[in-house]
Amino acid sequence: DSLSPGKANVVADALIRKEREPLRVRALVMNIGLDLPKQILNAQTEARKLKNIKKEDVGGMLVENAKNTDAIRDQKLEPRADATHCLNGRSWIPCYGDLWTVIMHESYKSKYSIHPGSDKMY
Repeated sequence: DSLSPGKANVVADALIRKEREPLRVRALVMNIGLDLPKQILNAQTEARKLKNIKKEDVGGMLVENAKNTDAIRDQKLEPRADATHCLNGRSWIPCYGDLWTVIMHESYKSKYSIHPGSDKMY
């Protein structure tokens, strides 16, 4: 028989293939995240304390006078909807703690990273 499965006629094999029942797929909802806004808010709160502000202030962005650390430029820190602050219109990630390392690690090592301007997820 020229149409028997497993013989040289590959086209015929594709046409007489038996139907299979569809596989059942179970949906799994998984929450992937580190709760970064909360971690950023905690780091910002700690960085704004008087004992930490000198280390955090880079180029006089937060303190008006280096001798008077009480005069924090709060007007430069703009509050956002999630209670974190922006500095000069950008998210302020303090140097306090290891938050910067966590963010960089997640952005480069995450299995779910996407390049801006790309529509593919790797």
